[in-house]
Amino acid sequence: MAADPDVVEGVTENPDVPAVPESESNGDLRHRRLRWASTRHPNGRPRRNSRLHRLSIGARFRRHSTASERITNEIASTGENKGDDGEVPASSLPHRRVYVNLPLPPTDLDENGQPLTQYPRNKTRSAKYTPLTFVPKNLYVQFHNVANIYFLFIVILSIFPIFGASNPGLGAVPIIVIVTVTAIKDAIEDYRRTVLDLELNNSPTQLLAHWHNPNVSEDNVSLWRRFKKASTRVSIRILRFLKRSFGGKKRRREMDAKDQRRRENEAADDDQFSDTDIGRTMTMATIQSEFTDHRISESFQMHEIRRSHDVAPVYENPFGNDMTTIPEYRRPSIDLTHGNVMDYTKDIAGTARFKRSFWKSVRVGDFVRIRNDDEIPADVVILSTSDSDGACYVETKNLDGETNLKVRQAVRCGAHIKHSRDCERASFIIESEAPHPNLYSYSGVLRWSQRNPADRSAPPQEMAEPITINNLLLRGCTLRNTQWVIGIVMFTGEETKIMLNAGETPSKRSRIARELNINVLYNFVILFIICFVSGVIEGIEWGKTDNTIQWFEFGSIGGRPSIDGLVTFWTAVILFQNLVPISLWISIEIIKTIQAFFIWSDTYMYYEPIDYPCTPKSWNISDDLGQIEYVFSDKTGTLTQNVMELKKVTVNGVSYGEAYTEAMAGIQKRQGLNAEVEGAKALRQIAISRETMLQDLQMIHKNPYLNPDKMTFVAPQYIADLKGASGQAQAQATHNFMMALALCHSVLTERVSEDPPVLEFKAQSPDEAALVGTARDVGFTLVDRTQRGVILDVQGHVQEYPVLTTLEFNSTRKRMSAIVRMPEDNRIVLFCKGADSVIYSRLRKDGQDDLKESTAQHLEVFANEGLRTLCIAQRVLTEEEYKLWSEEYDEAAAALVNREEKMEIAADRIERELTLLGGTAIEDRLQDGVPDAISLLAQAGIKLWVLTGDRVETAINIGFSCNILNTEMELIVMQVSAEGGLAEAEQKIMEYMDQYFELKGTVEELEAAKIDHSPPEPTHALIIDGEALKLVLDESLKMRFLLLCKQCKSILCCRVSPAQKAAVVKMVKNGLDVMTLAIGDGANDVAMIQAADIGVGIAGEEGRQAVMSSDYAIGQFRFLSRLLLVHGRWSYRRLAEMIANFFYKTLVFTFSLFWYQICNNFDGSYLFDYTYILLYNLAFTSLPVILMSILDQDVDDKVSLAVPELYQRGILRLEWSQKKFWIYMSDALYQSVICFFFTYLLFYTGGFVTPSGLQLNQRESMGVFVATSAIVVANVYVLLNQYRWDWLFSLIVLLSVLLLFFWTGVYTLSLYSAAFYGAANQVYGSLIFWACVLVTTTACLLPRFTAKAAQKCFRPMDVDIIREKIRLGEFAYLSDMEPDQVGVTSISSSLTKEKLDGNVPTVSASNGSDSVTANSDGIISSNGKQHFI
Repeated sequence: MAADPDVVEGVTENPDVPAVPESESNGDLRHRRLRWASTRHPNGRPRRNSRLHRLSIGARFRRHSTASERITNEIASTGENKGDDGEVPASSLPHRRVYVNLPLPPTDLDENGQPLTQYPRNKTRSAKYTPLTFVPKNLYVQFHNVANIYFLFIVILSIFPIFGASNPGLGAVPIIVIVTVTAIKDAIEDYRRTVLDLELNNSPTQLLAHWHNPNVSEDNVSLWRRFKKASTRVSIRILRFLKRSFGGKKRRREMDAKDQRRRENEAADDDQFSDTDIGRTMTMATIQSEFTDHRISESFQMHEIRRSHDVAPVYENPFGNDMTTIPEYRRPSIDLTHGNVMDYTKDIAGTARFKRSFWKSVRVGDFVRIRNDDEIPADVVILSTSDSDGACYVETKNLDGETNLKVRQAVRCGAHIKHSRDCERASFIIESEAPHPNLYSYSGVLRWSQRNPADRSAPPQEMAEPITINNLLLRGCTLRNTQWVIGIVMFTGEETKIMLNAGETPSKRSRIARELNINVLYNFVILFIICFVSGVIEGIEWGKTDNTIQWFEFGSIGGRPSIDGLVTFWTAVILFQNLVPISLWISIEIIKTIQAFFIWSDTYMYYEPIDYPCTPKSWNISDDLGQIEYVFSDKTGTLTQNVMELKKVTVNGVSYGEAYTEAMAGIQKRQGLNAEVEGAKALRQIAISRETMLQDLQMIHKNPYLNPDKMTFVAPQYIADLKGASGQAQAQATHNFMMALALCHSVLTERVSEDPPVLEFKAQSPDEAALVGTARDVGFTLVDRTQRGVILDVQGHVQEYPVLTTLEFNSTRKRMSAIVRMPEDNRIVLFCKGADSVIYSRLRKDGQDDLKESTAQHLEVFANEGLRTLCIAQRVLTEEEYKLWSEEYDEAAAALVNREEKMEIAADRIERELTLLGGTAIEDRLQDGVPDAISLLAQAGIKLWVLTGDRVETAINIGFSCNILNTEMELIVMQVSAEGGLAEAEQKIMEYMDQYFELKGTVEELEAAKIDHSPPEPTHALIIDGEALKLVLDESLKMRFLLLCKQCKSILCCRVSPAQKAAVVKMVKNGLDVMTLAIGDGANDVAMIQAADIGVGIAGEEGRQAVMSSDYAIGQFRFLSRLLLVHGRWSYRRLAEMIANFFYKTLVFTFSLFWYQICNNFDGSYLFDYTYILLYNLAFTSLPVILMSILDQDVDDKVSLAVPELYQRGILRLEWSQKKFWIYMSDALYQSVICFFFTYLLFYTGGFVTPSGLQLNQRESMGVFVATSAIVVANVYVLLNQYRWDWLFSLIVLLSVLLLFFWTGVYTLSLYSAAFYGAANQVYGSLIFWACVLVTTTACLLPRFTAKAAQKCFRPMDVDIIREKIRLGEFAYLSDMEPDQVGVTSISSSLTKEKLDGNVPTVSASNGSDSVTANSDGIISSNGKQHFI
């Protein structure tokens, strides 16, 4: 029974209690010792500490003083606690002292008596804006765009009549529209982030109230903060009002129901969590006899307790303030071994209570109480837990993506803190290192003055206890299997480890958007040149005296040529403003918004189990999805389901188990076999074997815990041998093997139901849960874990097995051991499991040679099938051996200097002379479709790097399972010893480059690698661990390391921290100048998600921190292939073509106007009516180009997935380049000449007469000719560049042209058109007008049409060949398939690298008996027949 924090647990001595047997108490001590033995080395490798036993207060004080001084000196003088990618070490940052119920020293106070140190608030923000800052900050961001500044400047110029703008108000409409639309889009995006922030910051927790925290000043909210809070509240209320008013009845009902649930939850929290008066009902219970201190402890229920008259009486303030009034049997005892931070001689107010509060209210130095299944609100030092041994279990999936439980331990001196009054009595100081991002390192010291409550006059004794990462609960973790934890807050908000690893939410812009500024700059240069030419020539002409200007003009505005030229310059800026098209940006915003909607609406990326579609969270980078060359992926929860299943074992040289894994399917595909047929055959055989095994199991024992549907280990021969079919020796071996699986672990059990009995296993590693689950299925069931050991149900016989000592697994040891006393014969047996290389080196030398060889062969076969392998061994110990070793281990565990090393030496000594039992093979199940998705991405030329916190062996096995690795690859495993440092890392890099790739690491080789985008040959893969990665990320090595990685097909980085993940992404992105994408599912992936060009979060079961910080969120990894190969490629190609066409059409129109200036001395007069200039980009030519960028398709989604090589044009950035920009600009320049001068040739002789007898020689009439030709040419030109011609696009082009005629006809009927009045009737009634438009359009488009035809015939691109094949019916089989079924299994295609790089590809594809090949001559060959494309 656990102690309630609201009730004091009086630990008393009772002479009437019988002593616990020595054997039991010793066993319990040794079993529980492991819980104190978990810490992590500052470099990230987990290590173990142990519980300190039998230390006197004096010895403890002396040792702790030494230890605390050492810790303080190390923190102050060494750089050991540093981040993972070279960040500023904690030692260089200021330290922190947290005072609890002690006043701050004067040096830490200001002149007003307030603390000098200001700690960050625990309120976090991932949103970029607040309601108060949105307008100014968003405008500031938008006007970072050079084009927006230019357009604003044009509007300002237009206000002054001197520059000749006829309607300044109308000219301001475009910039107002684009800024407004962009602001609305940004507001919607940020609103979603704000909602998530509000949910997180207002998450409930319990804080100690009515108590003074000396570390922080009182929360005096400034007037500015009050104003900000008020603005936020008003904004929220307005939004809620709008939703309620315009959301319909359904929305109102949902909001009412949500409000009601919130009120009920708050009321329930207040009832259950508030710490009311001390008089509470207590239920007394006697701790079982295995308690080792010969004392009775009172245990109190942690659940909600109501007053009742049939329970023990209520003690009102049992201790009070005068210790002499307390009966001796109720006086608090002082633990002479560990000390006690509570001062029972201290007078307290007794008013402190734990109250419901919010995360945002948590402050440094606060007492916090955390309940089971609650998320940790800040980084908290554990003072006490509901477990009598001070242990608690946390789930760290938000930090490292792992769902397995990890043990954390309370400090020993805080064990007596059980409720709010104890918090008032506790007095201590925590000296802490500065906050840093290393998740596996923390150093601190807890100091207090130990007083004797029985002798208040005795001087206090100074005590100290070190604090490690094992005593710290990190923000974002979740408390599991522990009723409650009381702790003290050390770090809040941005100083917590999870936030230090996350970084700030970056503002991302797509590559095209960034490169667009260069093209805009080019247009600015062109604009400046033509405006400068206009100003200079106009000034020169007005300065001449031998022309007609002095007879026909009434003077100039400037009065002299220089001023006239300056005015003309700015007039020309307004006149030619369309050269930098404002409508381009609003068009891009509209296009990207619609593209985001299409992505969100794609039902083939909808994940039904969690009702989650692909959700774009950043709408402005969809085109980057089509240019990704490197994908960085987390493993656990991203590639895998983190569901382990034991598939095969080898026992005593015999292999057992039947399985068909993803890796086996991948091997069969590479061998040319039909994986589907072979898989179906294997699964049928497995089903038959399963039935046989279940029948045999029922004959042995009717196991109530067996669930046939969840049984993963299928081996009927194992059950037969267990019954003795292969002799007694094999039967005993199989029995011992299952006993080892059932005993050697740290698994907890949770009974889900009683009828039928269902047990759920809570393990620190999913591997352990799989092993224990298989033992249960075979009949060796773990029923419960006690303080002494474990209770097993071995084929119907229930018995407790005392676990004397547990030596846990870590990445250095690569093994785990449990020393168990077997109750059958009282033997002491050490069971050990671990990596085969580690176990084999510890086996006894005499005998077992044949067993070692056969087991090694079996394990190799298992590994080739993509299974994770472990070896199982044992050693029988004598009583004397164990006693001597136990004393040595206790001494090592009690050491305060080099404790981990001494414990490791002791553990190493006992884990020798082992007897091999066998091995296991576990499958880490991949998510559905992962191997096919990875193969598709690889075929598209995308390189995948896996960045995981797992061990090297685990990552390698997963690599084989998901087709990242294969048996033909040579694995380069790079590990650097701690002593080797940079020199060894450099030596290994150079050795590998020279040995495998004949490279020297020169600058020339690196520059060549940057321009080579071809995938490496699938011959080598590089696997590197976190320690080596930390070294190679040094500035002096990372470029050479990057060159080495560039030569390898697959890269696996293991044991990496979140900061290292981000550093790797930045290294590749900046070092190779490539587009990168990072995908993950946990908070540990946030840093790399934000560092990459595109961040994708998986909205799975691992928390939503990654989703909150991502640009796109998907439900499964397999959706990534469709997101990139379909939507990404479409978005990139469409947007690139749209931008090129947009620049083209603006230049056509602008230069048609510019050529007119030659005829009037560049005086800035308008050839067109001013409305033409404003509506050209906004109405007359905008819809076709926008529609092209929304709906155009070169090939459909099925073909995009069937031929993933089409994606490589995005990697090579061929769709948008400066070369393409200048080709389109040159085309526009030619067409502008045709548009103007064809009309000029009609008018320069003086015009002509209409059928009505009127002369068509006005400037406005000539403008209609030129404008109509330019608009028709621009729209038809877009049609020529469109791949998909359908009725909708043809209609839009037609309507855009007709809109010009409609506007001209309607507008010229109005007197407001002034000199333009009646022009439509005159011009459109003239036959010469229609003839001129027809001839001009033909002359403009004929070169483009000819060039495109020649290109498709003689230099076809990949997509041209594929489109021809579609016309030939080669992809007709795809019509019967769903898009999510199309993958690499449906078509075998390849592209020749040399052809692709030269835009002259060779593509081959096959479908059944037919094959098609296109070569560089533009000829497609189909079964021997040739024809031209």
